[in-house]
Amino acid sequence: MKHDVQVVVVGGGIVGLSTAYALTHGHPGTTVTVLEKESALATHQTGRNSGVIHSGVYYRPGSLKARYATQGAREMVEFCREQGIAHEVTGKLVVATEETELPRLAALAERGRANGIPLTELDPAGIREHEPEVTGLAGLHLATTGICDYTAVAHRYAALAGERGAELRLATPVLDIARRADGVTVSTPTGEIRCAVLVNCAGLHSDRIARLAGDDPGVRIVPFRGEYYELAPARRSLVRGLVYPVPDPAFPFLGVHLTRGIHGDVHVGPNAVPALAREGYDWRTASLRDLAETIRFPGTWTIARRHWRYELGELHRSLSKRAFTAAVRRLLPAVAEADLLPTTAGVRAQAVARDGTLLDDFAFAGSGRLVHVLNAPSPAATASLAIGREIARRAMRGVNDQGGGELREAGGAPPQDRDAGQ
Repeated sequence: MKHDVQVVVVGGGIVGLSTAYALTHGHPGTTVTVLEKESALATHQTGRNSGVIHSGVYYRPGSLKARYATQGAREMVEFCREQGIAHEVTGKLVVATEETELPRLAALAERGRANGIPLTELDPAGIREHEPEVTGLAGLHLATTGICDYTAVAHRYAALAGERGAELRLATPVLDIARRADGVTVSTPTGEIRCAVLVNCAGLHSDRIARLAGDDPGVRIVPFRGEYYELAPARRSLVRGLVYPVPDPAFPFLGVHLTRGIHGDVHVGPNAVPALAREGYDWRTASLRDLAETIRFPGTWTIARRHWRYELGELHRSLSKRAFTAAVRRLLPAVAEADLLPTTAGVRAQAVARDGTLLDDFAFAGSGRLVHVLNAPSPAATASLAIGREIARRAMRGVNDQGGGELREAGGAPPQDRDAGQ
């Protein structure tokens, strides 16, 4: 089969665009086309996050998240500096507000040290030195955490890839994928594209793209919506930087936290509630197809049985602003319900195995003609340069070897065998 292009990347978010950038700059002469179903780039997870450059403190030592985030934080700051993208290394606090959280805070400090992250343990007076309005029993200060504009980063990846010849096609959904011995044919509303390798960076739809290509990814994307408020402009001075609670290691969400953004706004949140659609950014948006797939998936019911108490609390905070405010006041007692203004929500593309395990690490699969990114939630934006290089390496193996497309999980472990937690 004569190829129109060597690599087709499905998905115009920060991971797909970092892959195009890595392919065109790390492997000069490689021809790349990026397909994005929306009429603009970075409109979903990339454009709806809090903009944090994560230090890597939460992630299991030796995991891809730990390695890529610690390296990625340094790289992201340098990239933003070189490209003139708004950013700041603010540091952040992780604060324990109850006695029961102190052992988890100590364990988090040990994990941070194991990941090579500089941190300082704080008493209540130390917390007040960094954040005068924040109260807690103990805390950690992480100096390498920062903030940036990830939408601007994604657009810069696109521009740099475009300068090396990459083609970006907006409003171009993938309708069908046919794998052949000598390549892959991708059907779109404007015609077919024949390529040597297809890279699936479709985020919220990554499992569907894998199945469309004839692969069983072993996981399903179960969407969780994160709802945010922001502090009223007159109350933004309550928070200097970033303030997080101690995370629950049994659930891959960080709890309601405070994030001063690069443009001076202060986001409060998110919670984590089941979304009624993969792109369901409010309770009014529902998709029968998405709901049916989620309900039929066995892992969904296992999650419900394991975490129903946690989710009831999240739903309560979603439906009650007073309850949400009470959660915030654990960290920031001075905040009042009237200080919180609704703002943009996001949906996390959480990969879940059939046994209900929530994948806690980045997960790549595929060889030869197809490469799938099956799980790339936070800190994927922080680590996007490193992730892009890894995906590019896998894709170029297929371009150079002209091989087949057997599905294999990164590291040889099936998705359902991965650990849950942070």
